[in-house]
Amino acid sequence: MLVILAVITLFALLTPDESFSAWWQGIFWNLFGWASLLALLSLLVGGFLLAMATPSAARLKPHRQPITGMVLAFLALMALLSIVSPQTGSGGGLLGKGVGWAFSPLGNQGAFFLIFLLGIAAMLWGFKVPPRIIAQGALSAYGGIRALSQRRKATPLIQELPNPPRRLPRPVEIEPVPDIPMITAVEEEDPNAVNIIREESAAISARPSLEQPAPLRRTETGTLEWQLPPIDLLDSSASLEPNEREIRKKAQLIEETLASFGVPAKVTEISQGPAVTQFGVEPGFDVKTKEVKDKEKRVIRVDEVSRTRVKIARITSLANDLALALSAQSLRIQAPVPGRSIVGIEVPNTSISLVGVRGVMESVPFQRMVAKSKLAMALGRGVDGEAISGDLAKMPHLLIAGATGSGKSVCLNSLIACLLMHTTPEDLRLLLVDPKRVEMAPFRGIPHLWTPVVMEVEEVTRVLKMVTHEMDERYKKFAHAGARNLEAYNKRPLDKPLPYLVVIIDELADLMMAAAEEVERTICRLAQLARATGIHLIVATQRPSVDVVTGLIKANFPTRISFAVTSQVDSRTILDMGGAEKLLGRGDMLYMSSDSSRPVRLQGSYVSDAELERIVTFWKGIKGPQYVWERNQIASWSDDSGVTDDPLLEAARKIAQDNTRLSASLLQRRLHIGYPRAAQLLELLEKDGMYHQDGARQPAGDTPPWEEEPAEE
Repeated sequence: MLVILAVITLFALLTPDESFSAWWQGIFWNLFGWASLLALLSLLVGGFLLAMATPSAARLKPHRQPITGMVLAFLALMALLSIVSPQTGSGGGLLGKGVGWAFSPLGNQGAFFLIFLLGIAAMLWGFKVPPRIIAQGALSAYGGIRALSQRRKATPLIQELPNPPRRLPRPVEIEPVPDIPMITAVEEEDPNAVNIIREESAAISARPSLEQPAPLRRTETGTLEWQLPPIDLLDSSASLEPNEREIRKKAQLIEETLASFGVPAKVTEISQGPAVTQFGVEPGFDVKTKEVKDKEKRVIRVDEVSRTRVKIARITSLANDLALALSAQSLRIQAPVPGRSIVGIEVPNTSISLVGVRGVMESVPFQRMVAKSKLAMALGRGVDGEAISGDLAKMPHLLIAGATGSGKSVCLNSLIACLLMHTTPEDLRLLLVDPKRVEMAPFRGIPHLWTPVVMEVEEVTRVLKMVTHEMDERYKKFAHAGARNLEAYNKRPLDKPLPYLVVIIDELADLMMAAAEEVERTICRLAQLARATGIHLIVATQRPSVDVVTGLIKANFPTRISFAVTSQVDSRTILDMGGAEKLLGRGDMLYMSSDSSRPVRLQGSYVSDAELERIVTFWKGIKGPQYVWERNQIASWSDDSGVTDDPLLEAARKIAQDNTRLSASLLQRRLHIGYPRAAQLLELLEKDGMYHQDGARQPAGDTPPWEEEPAEE
């Protein structure tokens, strides 16, 4: 029908001398006006397309919105032409006048502006352009127009500056002063004060020179007033723009794949993160129907018998089929998403965007956490792109596991860098244990270190016992001051406030192979008791097996981070559930906090070697290392340093004097104690020279029988 009308109109335009042609041409011209040619072209194209496609109602349904949008935009164009030229037979014709008459109360200018906006909106709606792209285009156009207007305003000012006339004196050429920090003089009344460096530059974001030492001064009480490093020491990372077409295509593939296996579902939410995109799938219903027939066996109606929700297990069982349909190397299904009525299907992105530690530190959640806690750490960003932070004081200990190359060492470096960015040596001390000798090497010489970086395995057990001794001493101070924890004690300290102490162990597997019993016992004791004293542990391992991450260690580390592991067994060892074996690596991790039973998928924050070097150089420029324990003191420290003798030692000595032979079982029976304490008493008696391992008792003043020289024959 449309093709016939177009042919008749074209014939009338080509043969204007005929009476019918003149009559039809007048009707067509009065109806459409200047838009007659456009209407003729639309009739031809639309008629041929519909004739070739032989459309049905089902085939035309997806094209209804574009066709409707184009018709509305065409009506708006005719209305605009009628406002420009209101004469009969020109402008937008009778249709344009009819549409324009509806907006006549607004006046010509108001009607023209409103109809123009409605026409643009109809075209955008017809072609299904997302509102976000419309807003971005409008902002870009506004910014371009504003920049162009400012450029036009600035151009005459530059052109109006003439050359200096000859009658004016010649200006004196002055060498430009370099933009460097100015140093002001210090008043003579304060002999302890250090020169205060005052920045005269107004550029806040300018990166400070690493060769210039950071400002440092003393307060009236004589204590050092530290200044934190600026955030400009860290690089800002750019985020990748999402590909809307690719994401919608994946969502359609998920729905079609589930439907092909008889699982009705619909993608209702899409959250794109740095590494993965989570598609929120809402399970549909399995509907059972019954056909009602008449006497002639014809179907009268179809009644719904039952409606049941699709089981989540049917969706999770199709993980491999979904990965095949999406061409994904791995796919993780979170069923259900905590607190939501959807099933999360996490699909890897085509390209992984880098999550810089600076972007997480500048986020609102991290700033709120820093205002409350001194041990705030920037962990990374979730699957929805939101920054996620953690408070080590509430964890209170962190266990990290992951295979080689999964991002475990980078995570440790980012956590240390984050702590160094907002804490001073008076607030935090670090104890770094690095059996591999290279991971913690960049942090040598910073003033935050409690001891030099521990690299020898033989020193680790001794250093951990020193930390245990420090914990006991702090508890004695708390008891004397009547404080329950470190925060309460620092409000009313006996002598000076105590800093937090964070023990970071890079590789637990090497320590467990060297001295498993001592390391496990010391770590478990610190994890159980050290929280109130401000001592926290961060332990990392690349082999999360049951002989390394034992049941006692795992029970005392409620907060855990798992990077990509090699098998589901390792994932269950670290997280008590599977899922870590499906991670992508390169910082992709599962974070399980102490107050949550399900892990959260994150893309860990990244810090480069150049950023670490700038931070370390900043702190070294302020002050050198201030070790509490030097390396020679660690070597000379013994297990009984600062530990008083057992109160039953005198009774044990009396028993040793009254008996010719001595054993732990004898001390157990006489003193009514357990075997560990009896063995400790035997060790003390052996140091006094009153006992030997063969059980002989040495009376006071006699030579021990094991040291007597053999008699000559």
